[in-house]
Amino acid sequence: MPPISTFILTYNEEKHIERCIKNAQRFSKIVYIVDSYSSDKTVEISESLGAKVYQNKWENNHAKQVNWALVNLPITTEWVFRLDADEYLTDELIFEINEKTHKLKANISGIVFERKMYFLDKLMTKGMIQMYMLRMFRYQKGVCEDRWMDEHIVLTEGESIMFDGYFIDHNLNPLGWWIEKHNNYSIREAVELLNLEFQLIEPSNQTVTLAMSDDAQSKRDKKEKYASMPLFWRSFIYFIYRYIFKFGFTQGKEGFLWHFLQGWWYRTLVDAKVFEIKKACGSDKVKIKKFLNQNYNIRL
Repeated sequence: MPPISTFILTYNEEKHIERCIKNAQRFSKIVYIVDSYSSDKTVEISESLGAKVYQNKWENNHAKQVNWALVNLPITTEWVFRLDADEYLTDELIFEINEKTHKLKANISGIVFERKMYFLDKLMTKGMIQMYMLRMFRYQKGVCEDRWMDEHIVLTEGESIMFDGYFIDHNLNPLGWWIEKHNNYSIREAVELLNLEFQLIEPSNQTVTLAMSDDAQSKRDKKEKYASMPLFWRSFIYFIYRYIFKFGFTQGKEGFLWHFLQGWWYRTLVDAKVFEIKKACGSDKVKIKKFLNQNYNIRL
């Protein structure tokens, strides 16, 4: 078994946690759960499977929770893997990790994997822009960048490489849950876009050089290009690109709903909130921050 500690952030994940822990135990020496005081059976199930549970209050900041885990968990392994409760690794990727990890050179501090998505129990393979994420890294050589959305693990030392296998995001909750989740995400995404335009958030005084993977940087560059496009038109163009030119239409009703909801509806909702905020505040940064605090409980 490779020297890997896997940690999973949870809040009311009883639908997913058994699948996730059993999967992680196939490539990890130890599995940690960082729970935010779940009210369901998440903790009970986790402990029954041998995972070590730690509690930390959720403060509406994913990066903060990840970095709390990296500082406070009693990690003794060389490598760390960050996994969401609704994710799991394919058999091929588990085999690859078990076979390759001990052969990696000392200058390799992070490993990037492709993530694939299920939607309405169907694997989305068409119309998707490939998603690559750095999820495994040497302990104390990676942190989570502090952003409202689209946060990545970045390396403080060394280089990253990509493995061939992929992991899967397969959430078992109903569509209404997905819509509510993305409604909540939309204001965070709006803050990110507004920050690109108005520099609302003061840059952190980082004393070390952080190395983002090439794929994460490419994604960030594409977001900045998207942010420069006109409101509402950009979400429509994005949907057409995915659904027509990337052949999303070949995946039936599930494909249409995925690309319409995630590629057009969600992006339009983000733009609607950007429009709402600009209409109320113009380009006044003080007013924007006050509006976000009063109406969305977001403090910048």
